[in-house]
Amino acid sequence: MNSVNLEFQAIWKILAVGLLLGSGVPVLFATGIRSLAYGQGGDAEAHTSESAGPAPHPIGIAVGALCLAVVLAVVALGLLYIVVTGQGKVLSFDHIYPTITAKKH
Repeated sequence: MNSVNLEFQAIWKILAVGLLLGSGVPVLFATGIRSLAYGQGGDAEAHTSESAGPAPHPIGIAVGALCLAVVLAVVALGLLYIVVTGQGKVLSFDHIYPTITAKKH
């Protein structure tokens, strides 16, 4: 019974990471793009020079920039993880920031 419990714990962790990275990052990216569109005025229609479009919203630009910065950080950490493990080292998150350490044998 103990091994079944351990298997379900491992499956739950894999599912959580898969949902977070598999759908969470693309949703965050889409939210950032949508927020930037809202920040620019948020209207998909073309306007002539005589008619004024909707007013821009600075909060949309700030939220969009924050979302895209988080997505870029996740991508950079993923690439760093791939490069570090390819060199036989470990990416450690023991501190607030990620550090590269040698593998412990």
